Amino acid sequence: MSLTPFRPQAPILVTRPFLPPLEESTAMLAEIWESRRLSNAGPLHQQLESALAEYLGVPYVCLFANGTLALLTALQALRLNGEVITTPYSFVATTHALWWNNIKPVFVDIEPDYCQLDPERIESAITPQTTALLPVHVYGYPAPVAAYQTIADHYGLALIYDAAHAFGVRQQGISVLTHGDLSILSFHATKVFNTFEGGAIICHDQRTKTRIDFLKNFGFSGEIRVVAPGINAKMNEFQAGLGLLQLKHLDAALAARRTLAARYRELLGDIPGISCLHPAEDLDYNEAYFPIFVDAARYGKSRDDLYDHLKSYNYFCRRYFYPLIASFNSYRDLPSASAENLPIAFAKAEQVICLPIYPDLEVEHVENIAAIVRNFARG
Repeated sequence: MSLTPFRPQAPILVTRPFLPPLEESTAMLAEIWESRRLSNAGPLHQQLESALAEYLGVPYVCLFANGTLALLTALQALRLNGEVITTPYSFVATTHALWWNNIKPVFVDIEPDYCQLDPERIESAITPQTTALLPVHVYGYPAPVAAYQTIADHYGLALIYDAAHAFGVRQQGISVLTHGDLSILSFHATKVFNTFEGGAIICHDQRTKTRIDFLKNFGFSGEIRVVAPGINAKMNEFQAGLGLLQLKHLDAALAARRTLAARYRELLGDIPGISCLHPAEDLDYNEAYFPIFVDAARYGKSRDDLYDHLKSYNYFCRRYFYPLIASFNSYRDLPSASAENLPIAFAKAEQVICLPIYPDLEVEHVENIAAIVRNFARG
């Protein structure tokens, strides 16, 4: 496709939160005002838990005020301590949750194709202090769950998935959220399904759900009985009501994302030095992000050159995930955080750019971005 690149007048950001029609939100607010039930597992909260469990194809959903609180509580629910093996290639909240629980993160390198925690490198990092694995479904693509489960079973480890990007993702018709002991979702404004802020823990039995529900409400199991040192992590009724509205429009929003992603892949696929991720045929993918990886030697320009060039055209992309968690001050002195231990993760972090993708992005911007990327290589 031949296109002369143009510079849009208004900035185009990497994402734009999806929202339901305002009139639907107004009606939802009227319902809350009428009930005066604002928090503490009100009717909208209970409806959203049930609706999400059905939509996602999972047994139990525990709603939270945000995804980080969900992950903090999940670690408490499984009574973890010692060391937990995790990925350096994620948003920093993944590792922060370990630190806040006084758990030592141990970084293992990623595999080069989909940037997932490399199962072939995990066993060499296991010590007598290891209590769990904490992988991430990076960009919403499924991690190698069978390999992780085999390792967890062999060594008696818990398995928690940071599934913040994986809302609605199914492989061979089965939700990726059904794997492991627990999965954590984020409903932040940037996610494919948002409640402004919000999150959830996916669990597989009523006993675990009951414990999680106690922990997120100060540990109360009744009016005057506290069974554990819990936290206040409850989702409020406004967030829950917004989630119910979002679900009504979600399938259309996901379809729009898939159309845009397919166009990106079509237009970028033959540019030397630019690579995209491709969903497998058996994957119902949510197109949560659209990362490309820039091989400077083949493309002729560095990732940062392209990032700045797109910005000059008013396209504000994101180098996601850069820098690596392992390079932040809080973690870089850990023995597992060295570049020698994490060569692929450090390399990918230097190559990645996430391009704009959201349901109401006009396809002309996808075509324009692709033209900018193609022409810059020639310049």
